[in-house]
Amino acid sequence: MTRRTKFYRDKQNGKLSGVCSGIADYTGIDVTWVRWGMFLSFIMSQGITFLAYVGLTIFSPKKPSNLYIDSEEQKFWQGVRQSPRRTARDVKSRFREIDRRLADVELYYTSNNRQLSDEIERLR
Repeated sequence: MTRRTKFYRDKQNGKLSGVCSGIADYTGIDVTWVRWGMFLSFIMSQGITFLAYVGLTIFSPKKPSNLYIDSEEQKFWQGVRQSPRRTARDVKSRFREIDRRLADVELYYTSNNRQLSDEIERLR
């Protein structure tokens, strides 16, 4: 089973082993910024970042090709990884909006709409 909240190396969009593109996919940050950050970290850390990079290359799995259906799903799961509470709040808000719109439609069709009643009678 594929977990969408797990870190994966993204070999399809990667340059070397896909670690930077995997970090970009996991966090939602543009891969160019991740690569620049990694480059600067390589220079400043005196080899510790290189060891972490090699460790991630060895121990993290490759990203499955069917992880996301489309880019909207990818953005949703990136949001879940960044802030699960905010994502849950956004989903709850969307459901409230859908429920409100559905209630408006129901009210429209169940109210005493004379024009709608006349059209229905004409169709009979």
